[in-house]
Amino acid sequence: MASALLVLALALSAVAGPAAVGGPRATGFVVRMELTGPIGPAAAEYVDETLARAQRDGATAVVLRMDTPGGLSDAMRTIIASILASKQPVLGYVAPGGARAASAGTYILYACQIAAMAPATHVGAATPVPLGDAAPLPLGNTPAPAGSTPRPESDAEATKVLNDAIASIRTLAQLNGRNAEWAEQAVRGAATLTADEALQKHVIDFVAADTDALLRSAEGHRVHVAGNDITLHVAGLPVRDYAPNWRTHLLGIVTHPTIAYMLLLAGVYGLVLEAFHPGVLLPGIAGAICLLIGLYALQLLPVNYAGLALMALGIALVLAELLAPSVGAIGIGGVVAFVIGSIMLFNTGVPGYAVNLGVIGGIAFSAAALLALLLRQVTRSRRTRPFNGDAQLLRGTGELLHGVTAGGESWARIGGEQWRVRCESALPAGARVRVVGRDGLLLRVTAA
Repeated sequence: MASALLVLALALSAVAGPAAVGGPRATGFVVRMELTGPIGPAAAEYVDETLARAQRDGATAVVLRMDTPGGLSDAMRTIIASILASKQPVLGYVAPGGARAASAGTYILYACQIAAMAPATHVGAATPVPLGDAAPLPLGNTPAPAGSTPRPESDAEATKVLNDAIASIRTLAQLNGRNAEWAEQAVRGAATLTADEALQKHVIDFVAADTDALLRSAEGHRVHVAGNDITLHVAGLPVRDYAPNWRTHLLGIVTHPTIAYMLLLAGVYGLVLEAFHPGVLLPGIAGAICLLIGLYALQLLPVNYAGLALMALGIALVLAELLAPSVGAIGIGGVVAFVIGSIMLFNTGVPGYAVNLGVIGGIAFSAAALLALLLRQVTRSRRTRPFNGDAQLLRGTGELLHGVTAGGESWARIGGEQWRVRCESALPAGARVRVVGRDGLLLRVTAA
C-alpha cells in the first residue's frame, strides 16, 4: 500500500513539475479593431462600443490598429475618453507599413497604455486646425516682442486652442510615461517621426512587424489601467477581430460630408417638387426623410454656418429665377452663392472632411444648364408674335351639334365653347368643321 502511494505521489509531481517551472499560463483572448481613414463620429462610436463589448466578453487586452490622417477634435476626445475609461489595456498600433497616425491619431496613440508602430510608418503633425481658418496657429506661449501691438481677438482664440491641445497631449504623455517634450513639438511645430525615430525618442514603446510580434513585445509590461497597475500577459493569445456593426457603418455613410451635402439638396429639391406638383406625395416624403437625415448629420459635423446660409440663399435665388424669369442675373447670382457656400460648408482643414469638388461642380453645372434652358425659352417666347383671340379662333376646328342645310345656320362646339355657325354646304350632326370667318357672334365654317 505504501509503495502504491509513493508511485502516485511521484506521478502527480511529474505532472505538476512543468507547470510550476513555467509559471502561470495566460488565458483569454485579445480584441483587435481597425481605425482607418479620417476620424469622425462613426469612428468614435466604433471605438466606444468595441471597448464596451471587449469588457463584456472578458477580453484580456485590446489592440487598436490605426492608419489615419487625423480627424475631428470632438471625435478624437471621445475616443481618448473611452480609452482612459476602459477596464482593458489598449495597445495602440500604427500599421501596416506605410500607415500613419497624424494629427488626431497622435493624441490617440499617446492615450494608449502601450504604443507601437510597424516599420515604414510615421507619427506626428498634431497641430490643431481651426474651422474656416487656413492660417497657421501662433506659437502658444512664445512671448510677444517688446513694443508690438496687441494680438487681435482671433489670434488670442487660436492661442487658447493651441495651448489646450498642448496641455492635453502632455497630460497623456505623462500618464503613460512617454516623451512629453516631443509631444509638444508635434503640436506646436507639426513635428513628425518615423517608427525607429519614435522608438529612440521614447514616443512609442517598441516597433513590431505584426500583431503577434506586438503581443510578444508587450508581454510582461506593467501598465496603468483604470487606476490600477497591471502586468500584461498577452503573448500567444488568440486574436479576435471586432468589426463595426451596421449602425456604425450607416453612421459613417451619413456623416460623410459629401453624403450629408447631397442628402440636404435631395431633401430641399424633393420638397420643392412636391410644392410645384401637390398630391404626388413621393417627392415630398422622400425629400422630408433626406432633409431630416441631412440635418442629423450636420449636427454631428463641424458646419460653417456662413457656408450653409450662402447655400440657402443660392437655392432661393435659383427658385426665384424659375418662378419669375428675368434676364438671368438672379439665377447666376444664385449659382455663384451656392458654389461658394458649398465649398465653405465643411472647411475643417482635415483630409476627407470636405465636400467633393466634383459633386459641387456637377450640381452647379446642372443648375446653370437649367437656367440657360429657361432663358432660351423666355427669349424665344418674347420674339414670337402674340396671337389675339380672333386669330386663334380662325384656326380652330370643331364639331357640329346639329345638322345644317346649305346656307343654313346651326350650333357647333369649337374650342370647348358652343358657337352659332353658318355653313354654305349641308352637313350632318357630328361632322367636323373648320372656322373660316366671323361676323360678330356668328362663325362661318366649312367642312374640315
